[in-house]
Amino acid sequence: MAGQLGTLLRRLRKQSGLTQEQLAERSGVSVSTIRRLETGRSPDHRVGTVNLLADALRAGPEDRRKLAAVLARTHPEPTLESVSEPLSEPLSEPLSESLSESSPESLPGPGPSPSRTPGPLAGAARELAEEIRSRWQLEEEQRRVHDPFPLPVRWHQAPAHLTDHPENIQRLPPGTAPSRMDLDGDLPGVAEVYRRIPSGRMVVLGRAGSGKSILAIRFVLDLLAAPAAPDRVPVIFSLGSWDPTATALHDWLTDRLLRDHPHLARRVRSGSTLAAALLDADLVLPVLDGFDEIVEALRPDALAALNTTSLPIVLTSRRQEYAEAVGAAGTPLVWAAGVELDDLTPADLTDYLPRTSRPVTAQGNGQDRSANAWGPVLQSLRTQDTVASGNLTRVLNTPLMVALARTIYSGTSGTHPQELLDTARFPTEQALEDHLLASFVPTVYRRTPVRALGKGPRRRPVRDPERVQYWLGYLAHHLTRLDSLDQQDLAWWRIGDSLRRSTRVMIVVAVSALCAAAADGLSTLLLHQAAFDRALVRAALTGSIAGLTVGTVYAIMIALGNEIIEPAPVRLRLPGTGNTGLSRRTLRTFIARLGTALLGGFVLGIGNGCSLAVQGTLYRDLPLANGEVIENILINMLLFELIFGVGGGLVFGLLALFEAPLDAASAATPVSLLASHRATVSRQVLVLAPLLTLTVVFGGSLTIHLFHGLVEPSAWGVSDGIRAGAVYGFAGSLTYALLFTAWGQWVVFTRVLLPLTGRLPWDTAAFLDDAYQRGVLRQTGAVYQFRHSRLQHHLGDSFRRRHLGYAPAVFTASVPPPPAGAESVPPPPAGAE
Repeated sequence: MAGQLGTLLRRLRKQSGLTQEQLAERSGVSVSTIRRLETGRSPDHRVGTVNLLADALRAGPEDRRKLAAVLARTHPEPTLESVSEPLSEPLSEPLSESLSESSPESLPGPGPSPSRTPGPLAGAARELAEEIRSRWQLEEEQRRVHDPFPLPVRWHQAPAHLTDHPENIQRLPPGTAPSRMDLDGDLPGVAEVYRRIPSGRMVVLGRAGSGKSILAIRFVLDLLAAPAAPDRVPVIFSLGSWDPTATALHDWLTDRLLRDHPHLARRVRSGSTLAAALLDADLVLPVLDGFDEIVEALRPDALAALNTTSLPIVLTSRRQEYAEAVGAAGTPLVWAAGVELDDLTPADLTDYLPRTSRPVTAQGNGQDRSANAWGPVLQSLRTQDTVASGNLTRVLNTPLMVALARTIYSGTSGTHPQELLDTARFPTEQALEDHLLASFVPTVYRRTPVRALGKGPRRRPVRDPERVQYWLGYLAHHLTRLDSLDQQDLAWWRIGDSLRRSTRVMIVVAVSALCAAAADGLSTLLLHQAAFDRALVRAALTGSIAGLTVGTVYAIMIALGNEIIEPAPVRLRLPGTGNTGLSRRTLRTFIARLGTALLGGFVLGIGNGCSLAVQGTLYRDLPLANGEVIENILINMLLFELIFGVGGGLVFGLLALFEAPLDAASAATPVSLLASHRATVSRQVLVLAPLLTLTVVFGGSLTIHLFHGLVEPSAWGVSDGIRAGAVYGFAGSLTYALLFTAWGQWVVFTRVLLPLTGRLPWDTAAFLDDAYQRGVLRQTGAVYQFRHSRLQHHLGDSFRRRHLGYAPAVFTASVPPPPAGAESVPPPPAGAE
């Protein structure tokens, strides 16, 4: 009943054009209570609370009767509860008085009513729908789904123990018998099959490579292509990166929408982002692809989290993994119907494979005749007269394996599909699958067709397939690390995470030291006209201090779990233009940057005080244990914290006020997001460098005068202030850009360090885009993914075996302990038989 009440309240709220926050302000009910009621997580429905909401929503008599019908089954003897504040207008019809007039037919349906959706949200939903349609149409073309025609993907109804009760799926009141639902179908009718499910929840099960992702794409496109606009915009989310124990589903969906559709970061009147508002208004239909890609230990928690929501959902998963999660959780996805994908048949292959390859000329009976390379293979599959044909039939029963075989053997010179029937080379099904997976990358990289890149046609770079397999294997290994939840998403801003933490910290120290040393050396030579050797010593000391300072801050960020710096989907604009009010995100950004700068200023003060002590020892013969030296160190710690920590923190934090969300035209793809982030970082440097310089020059003078008793004003002369400001402005802005932004870490780690070690090519961005164009990778919003998880795991395993010396674990059979008193026999030595 909680779900029915939530559905009705959500529909009434959308008809009134209110967000949850606005309804809370109007009704006096907290946002958390409204959210629990709408998501069905509130088992106790207080009549007084519902009365407040009904009054705030201006519910009519019919809607009040529907609410009362739901409450009647929860509260057999409802009573009005008192409220702390009287209502401005009495209820036109109390819920308790309408109980007797309600009927089962008046229960709310599961679908939303978007006709009363507010204008801004309706416009954002239309923009999102158009962006989704364009993106997945392109993806279907990249995967050659329609060339020459889509493979037949068929399904039958899933077993009863993996679905909910029919009464729940059809959302029927107690005592009503469910009707029979026919959910059998094929790919062209997937949207129609979904519309037969009253709850709006469907689970798609199938083996690896059986076509679940292709079905999800076709489902989205068919819904968006329907004559009538869909109630909700279907959006595909790859579930592999979701940790349900750390992030609520709503928050995770919001983050994925913001990553893949940056323009949804714009704020609405309630202060939330467009992405969150669209989810709150029930205008997004989550298509959750790859439940099986969630870490095994988290799958029961994920299923439990999905069961606490009333969202319509389409969920795809391998059958075995989903069945194990259902067994562990004790329940399937509530309200969900299920379908299970069927295997391809030899007849399907006979129709499909010959049309993927060109006819070849064969000699027979003294004359040429046209033949097809797949002819002998298909004949063997039809007769099933050998072990080889049986193995191959079982391998080629999924669209993934058929697509790999088509790529390797159709239209490729020097290969013939008849070798797949060679039992000497491929004695088992596993050997055949390994061969198809291993041959895919070399095959696609032997071809170098001309395509359009940018404004003019260019030829794809010729790459050595052996090196390509090494690079792709390294990336696959990076994604399949045991400590990584993000097992599918190949994000350019996270490739540098494949380096060890210690390596990254050392590189951060070196880069920041070089920036500071170069700035200090040039300023000393130009402003102070000091001797070269003295300028060199100062530059070395300043660089060392800066490197240790930034390295310490970076290491602390890693220890606190803040090691992942994702690209901010923002552009720079003048404050006060557009919808740029102070948001919670801006406030969090300000606090985080201020805290980081304060930490850096503290460490910098310690380092600079020690540096001055060393310089005093070198040039003034002052011992390090001198009281004056220690006092100067403490004073410098205070001054540098105030000048560089507080001043720099305010500048870095206030930079958040200049940041605004990207517009709708900035649809996120890996290439476009990289380009926009590079442009944003360049503008940030142009703003930061002069602001930091002025802050140090004037802030330093002000601080010296405020602490007149501790420091003489002459200690911060004009030339000293200008030199310190120039060094801090140049080195600080450049260090921030290179080490504390996603684009900077991409440049330092992925564009320089990894190619230097041979793990990636120098033109990494072009390499990833080329792999996408060749069909090895696919695009999912702002990130790449491997074409299929099977290919990713194969490349990762091959890389570990060939280059890291990994070998499959071998477990000896367990031997029961000897009985008490028996003589203990030592185990045999390693390698003994």
